[in-house]
Amino acid sequence: MTTVLNVDAVNRSFGDRQVLKDVSFAVESGRLTGFVGANGAGKTTTMRIILGVLGADSGAVTWQGSPLTRKDRQRFGYMPEERGLYPKMSVGEQVTYLARLHGMTAADARQRTSALLERLELGGREGDHVEKLSLGNQQRVQIAAALVHEPELLVLDEPFSGLDPLAVDTVVAVLRERAAAGAAVLFSSHQLDLVERLCDDLVIIADGTIRAAGSRSYLREQYALPRYSIEVGSDAGWLRDEPGVTLVELDGARAVVDLDADADDQQLLRAALARGPVRAFGPVRPSLAEIFREVIQ
Repeated sequence: MTTVLNVDAVNRSFGDRQVLKDVSFAVESGRLTGFVGANGAGKTTTMRIILGVLGADSGAVTWQGSPLTRKDRQRFGYMPEERGLYPKMSVGEQVTYLARLHGMTAADARQRTSALLERLELGGREGDHVEKLSLGNQQRVQIAAALVHEPELLVLDEPFSGLDPLAVDTVVAVLRERAAAGAAVLFSSHQLDLVERLCDDLVIIADGTIRAAGSRSYLREQYALPRYSIEVGSDAGWLRDEPGVTLVELDGARAVVDLDADADDQQLLRAALARGPVRAFGPVRPSLAEIFREVIQ
């Protein structure tokens, strides 16, 4: 995979309030990058600077190593958190119109609109006015509008808001297809379990500062606790009295433990084997929610 978008030391203030402080991260082609942070952390401001809706006070945003141009941004797709649809237009008209604004021919725009709406399970709603749709279906139309011109970069601000679980699965599948075709995808979401399931890479922002960034596997290794799960052949309650071990969870033969700094996981394993069979033993990697809580403190 190749880094295509670089955000480098970007700063932005509104009046005397600095909302972005030396924000830096990269987005790779063919990968989904989750962008997470609390409300007001700076996610939307960063996205708007990438898209050229806002300017940075300092720093740079580059595409494939060069400063972003208007022509580059025509190859981007953007879905804002606030709905930006024309309520009196039909679904098909609207998505086709937006495809035309990105330079597609009328025939290609209509064909792509029909195929994409079908893929998003809106095939029977092309003639409906947007205002007649449920909020979840309006969200799917916005996603279609961001995808219709087959962008090289997708920037999606809370794309799963208002979607039921089945609709989320449909949208996730479409985004994965776009990434598999080589697009870079940057999306924000408050649904950390969904981000963990979907993203390849992760950027965590708090108070306008990047607190952590990297691949999901790298961050889980980086912020791993000395925590282990173990399953033995009988009750694991004996772990309460094991030196250097703190029992976190216990369910019969299964347990989760933390080890002190001077404790040895192999020593724990030997102690368990001395008592009988060990069915499973291994480190517990932190969830995204646990990493998020740790880095924003």
